[in-house]
Amino acid sequence: MDWKYLLTSFDGRINRAKFWAGVGVMAVVSIVANLLDVMLGLDIGNSGAGVISIIVTIGMIYFALAIYAKRWHDRDKSGWWSLIALVPVIGAIWILVELGILEGTRGANQFGPDPLA
Repeated sequence: MDWKYLLTSFDGRINRAKFWAGVGVMAVVSIVANLLDVMLGLDIGNSGAGVISIIVTIGMIYFALAIYAKRWHDRDKSGWWSLIALVPVIGAIWILVELGILEGTRGANQFGPDPLA
């Protein structure tokens, strides 16, 4: 599986390692965007956010949803479960546990073959 597929497709399944790799890539991209904002003086007021950071963050929402959907599929659940993130505090904890900690279903499920097989 290549990175383009990992970040752009909502189909299939990914394991925890690929999920954390995708999260790590997005974190690095965010840090680089923040550094560019600081170095180029593109901060917006005293908000701590800059033009580049805002554009990158909006763009990464799609990539995050793609990674979340594939990980939910590995847990044999619909990608729509990503909406649980809208519930304050509990939603973030739920996503961390379900997507980042718990093992996916073993063997093939309705979303495709086992990514570890």
